[in-house]
Amino acid sequence: MSGFAYVVRDGKVSSPEIKQALGQPGSLVWIHLTTSDDHAKAWLGGAGLSPYVTEALTAAETRPRCDPVEDGAVINLRGLSTDEMTASDPLASIRMYAAGGRVFSVTRKPFSALAPVQKRVESGQILDPGDLIAALAQEITEELDPVVAELGDSLDDCEEQIAAHQAFELRRKVNATRSTAIGYRRFLYPQRIALEKLAALPGDWLRDDDRLHLNSAADRAARMAEELESIRERSALIHETLTDLRAEQIDQRSLIIAVAAMVFLPLTFITGLLGMNVAGIPFAHSPWAFWGVFWFCVAIAVAITGYFVQRHWFPK
Repeated sequence: MSGFAYVVRDGKVSSPEIKQALGQPGSLVWIHLTTSDDHAKAWLGGAGLSPYVTEALTAAETRPRCDPVEDGAVINLRGLSTDEMTASDPLASIRMYAAGGRVFSVTRKPFSALAPVQKRVESGQILDPGDLIAALAQEITEELDPVVAELGDSLDDCEEQIAAHQAFELRRKVNATRSTAIGYRRFLYPQRIALEKLAALPGDWLRDDDRLHLNSAADRAARMAEELESIRERSALIHETLTDLRAEQIDQRSLIIAVAAMVFLPLTFITGLLGMNVAGIPFAHSPWAFWGVFWFCVAIAVAITGYFVQRHWFPK
């Protein structure tokens, strides 16, 4: 188990050991743990947190949520991680409990938004739990915004390549984009609800400016969720278009093969008939027989090809 602690008191910021920070007074005491073992559960229980809060902070599977607990709240948010994540679970979680002047947070994987928020705490820009949670929510949405925009740009490129008839190279890219969008939307939609619920909670530990920042982060999360829904729908349409193009190309190639077979079928019959090793084949000893048969076959091939061209059987 690893982590850090900050204590903000009278505008001054200190970073004591985690155990020492528990008993120190201040407008903000932030204790963060990075862990995936049962030791964290025992430590949080010993820090005076209720079993419900301890279970919420250490749960293996979480979704964005906000639940009021006595005079505080349990908040779970999702954001980008520096570790490689799965397609079904692309965002790392941070679980927080805020009450009075204390904030306990727990992550199981590296959380990208933590480092910028730590710098803001150290520079004295964050003075209370409301500032801290609002800063985390804003940092999460600011990091996700360009990622979601990049997914949309990726689909734009796919649509341009479809217009350029590069359908076969796009199927994997479209499927990957769609899978990523579904994974992000799975957490961004409930995260928007959690932020809105948090902004509406009663309590003195959330000031008016904190609520405004939380509502702003919720609006951005809602916009990203809507964009991801649009990306998912566009991906499905592009996938259908690629499937249609693939079927059309297969039909065109099958038609070319069928036409070629129709052209060479009578030629194969004639050459096979005249190539039998039996007596009585006409003109077998005539010097002009080979070229006569050759030009006769050419004439038949041209006639059959001309017929198909006139009937518009050849694909454009």
